[in-house]
Amino acid sequence: MIKIYGMKTCPDCIAVDEQVKGDDRYQVIDIGEHVRNLKEFLRLRDTSAVFDEAKQMGYAGIPCFVLEDGTVTLSPEEAGLGTPAADAPSCRLDGTGC
Repeated sequence: MIKIYGMKTCPDCIAVDEQVKGDDRYQVIDIGEHVRNLKEFLRLRDTSAVFDEAKQMGYAGIPCFVLEDGTVTLSPEEAGLGTPAADAPSCRLDGTGC
């Protein structure tokens, strides 16, 4: 099962959630729903080099995907999904995405 960490208020996460709705190959984990979920995500973010660029740019690093083999990625394509639309609403402070 592929885990997807995100938030219901993130436009990119919403787009990903729509793609996996009803697909039991994916588990969506809302990091804003419970502090336990946030801590689980932060543990990944604090220890995985995948987030280095996101942290440098000031991004949250969501949606985040943990593949079945344990690989952590920020790429929806690597999780078998499409890329969110380029004209989707933004939640980054600079207005460029999430």
